[in-house]
Amino acid sequence: MRATLRRVSVRSILHADMDAFFAAVEQRDDPTLRGKPVIVGGLSRRGVVSTASYEARRFGVHSAMPTARARALCPLGVFLPPRMEAYAAVSATVQAIFGRFTPLVEPLSLDEAFLDVTASRALFGEGRAIAARIQREVRDATALSVSVGVAPCKFVAKVASDLRKPGGLVVVEPGDEAAFLAPLPVARLWGAGPVMQRRLDALGLRTIGDLAATSLESLTAAIGAAAADHFFALARGVDPREVVPDRDPLSIGRETTFQDDLVDDEAIDRVLRNLCESVAQRLRAEAKCARVVRVKLRFPPFLTHGCQTRVPAALDDELGLLRVARTLLAKGRPTGRPLRLLGVTAAELENRSASPRQLGLFDSPSEDPARVRRLTRAMDELRERFGDRVIRRGALGDAPDD
Repeated sequence: MRATLRRVSVRSILHADMDAFFAAVEQRDDPTLRGKPVIVGGLSRRGVVSTASYEARRFGVHSAMPTARARALCPLGVFLPPRMEAYAAVSATVQAIFGRFTPLVEPLSLDEAFLDVTASRALFGEGRAIAARIQREVRDATALSVSVGVAPCKFVAKVASDLRKPGGLVVVEPGDEAAFLAPLPVARLWGAGPVMQRRLDALGLRTIGDLAATSLESLTAAIGAAAADHFFALARGVDPREVVPDRDPLSIGRETTFQDDLVDDEAIDRVLRNLCESVAQRLRAEAKCARVVRVKLRFPPFLTHGCQTRVPAALDDELGLLRVARTLLAKGRPTGRPLRLLGVTAAELENRSASPRQLGLFDSPSEDPARVRRLTRAMDELRERFGDRVIRRGALGDAPDD
């Protein structure tokens, strides 16, 4: 009886991450792209890479990289605009598969999620068996691959899912967390951006095992109490955070985690514009408008901050979202502070037909909501017929391609 109780008390957490998701969908839908370096993202001079296929990654292309830089690294790459409606449809299929195995699913984005399958083991088997079955069902339903990490906590499961991509399945058994993490570089620690990596390197801490072997006191003296506590726990595979299901289905959001912390204001604004465009396109595709706009910020080492505001008139256009998001970003991010993650969410959604629009007393005619709505509808129709490159909003700051 005691053994059974101990077994049940150990959590089984999965982190499932679709492999090169946007690019993989494009290669699936267009067989001529298979085996080619495919880069999905903004196509203007100031665009940003959303996803790069594994073929493109061999050239050094990665997400959040300026598209101009990606073109220089991979001049023969196939550059495509994102098709958010297509990706959202596939994501819904994948999330439905996750939900067959547990109600405790925490989506992080369209292409990844945490699952707590602790209580599901009696029905479906151990974590490894559940992960393998999820991989099969995702492939059968979508013709795409998903990498899965299985561990007793979220952090270790996240690290495990990234080690054998694409299509990897890595299991870390209870009690093996520290040994599993030990040989990995400190860059694998959540929140250890380039600046923190240099500070740890100066202390002679190059692997997670090095950090785990040092004393908390010396680490605190070197990098401060908050960061020391955070990294000291992670290095030992300690992460008590629960898997929290998404309890707010009436929202549409996009976020991106940067491979290197972003400091440059122009680069951050460029990412913000792309996020607002993606969210707005999905809003219009689902005939929704948002009464609340949220911005999510993550600062090194792993400090997450969110801010939101209610707008006087429901929004479904990228220009309106961007104006609000810029204000929230300025309020939530101290000048010059590096960013690890940036996200934009439209919440408290309403059906578009149920959202009255009224021109403000001091608004210019160009900001007439009815006029904006007609303009965005026309732009969407053009994009649907001729592709996303055919037209962009000059007000978003993207110059046309030569």
